[in-house]
Amino acid sequence: MTAAHPARLPSPRGGTDEVVAGTTVDHLTETYRTHYRSLLGLAALLLDDTASCEDVVQEAFIRVHSARRRVRDRDKTLAYLRQTVVNLSRSTLRRRILGLRLLSKPMPDMASAEEGAYDRLERDSLIKAMKGLQRRQREVLVLRYFADMTESQVAETLGISLGSVKAYGSRGIAALRVTMEAAK
Repeated sequence: MTAAHPARLPSPRGGTDEVVAGTTVDHLTETYRTHYRSLLGLAALLLDDTASCEDVVQEAFIRVHSARRRVRDRDKTLAYLRQTVVNLSRSTLRRRILGLRLLSKPMPDMASAEEGAYDRLERDSLIKAMKGLQRRQREVLVLRYFADMTESQVAETLGISLGSVKAYGSRGIAALRVTMEAAK
C-alpha cells in the first residue's frame, strides 16, 4: 500500500468499492520511527522535564492513532502530531499552574482524623462532666465560658450576686477538674 493511494476495503456486497481515507497504522508507525525524536524536542522546548515530554509525545501518537481515519491527507500526519504535541503541552502547563495556585494557598488549620476523634472524646467527657455539676454551677460556667459573658453579665442574667457567680464558678471548675482527671 503506497502513501498516494488510500486503502480499499471489501464492501459488504463483494468487491472493493469502499475507499477508506486516512492515515494507516503502518504509516503512523513509520512516522513514529522517523519523527519521535523531533517531536520530543518540540515538547522539550515547551515543557521542562523529560518525563512530561515523553508522556506528551506518546499521548499525541495515541490520539492521532485513534483519529487516523479523520486525517484525510497522509502527508499531514506529522502536522497533526506537531499540533497535538503543542496542545497537550499547553494542557500540561495549565494543570501545573493550577496545581501551583492551589498549593500556594495555605491549608486550613484542620485537625487530623485522629485529633478530631480525640477532641470529640474530650468534648463528650466534658459534656458528661458538666451534667454532673449542680444546676447553678453549670449555669454560671456555661454563661461565663461558653457564652463568653463577664461575671457581671452572668450575675445580672441569673439574678444572683457577683460574689455568688465567683463562688459557683470556682467550685464548678474544681468539680470539673476532679471529674475530668478521673475520666483519664
